[in-house]
Amino acid sequence: MKVILKQDVAKVGKKGELIEVSDGYGRNFLIGRGLAEEATPGRMREYQEFQKTQKARDDKRQKAAEDTKKKLGGKLVSVKVSAGEGGKLFGSVTSAQVAEALSAQFMVNIDKKDIKLDESIKQAGSYTFRIKLYPGIEAEMTLKVETE
Repeated sequence: MKVILKQDVAKVGKKGELIEVSDGYGRNFLIGRGLAEEATPGRMREYQEFQKTQKARDDKRQKAAEDTKKKLGGKLVSVKVSAGEGGKLFGSVTSAQVAEALSAQFMVNIDKKDIKLDESIKQAGSYTFRIKLYPGIEAEMTLKVETE
């Protein structure tokens, strides 16, 4: 029996997937609990349309990520922080501070969770970091930490 999942089901599949299951499992468990619907010809057409729009949306996001990578790749972003003697910072530079600096300097909104700092930054200087823009697409940038 073929069914289209309405929700994510552990060890079975994700929402919107078309899967083949045994008749009893599909009818009694998945459809009975509202987790899936039977793949009738009408629903199959809806499923195919959904897949087309999903692919177009993913292609658009991937192209936007490529454009952002070209815009940001290899660039320098600077952050000013307060520091004590010898350039040692009070605290450390966080990914949230880097995201704010990116927004201010390049007019790009990057989520702080997508910024990958290689190490804890507690000294003034230059550091490299990566930004995850899309699965498989990352931009590498340089962070310059300056004292106020």
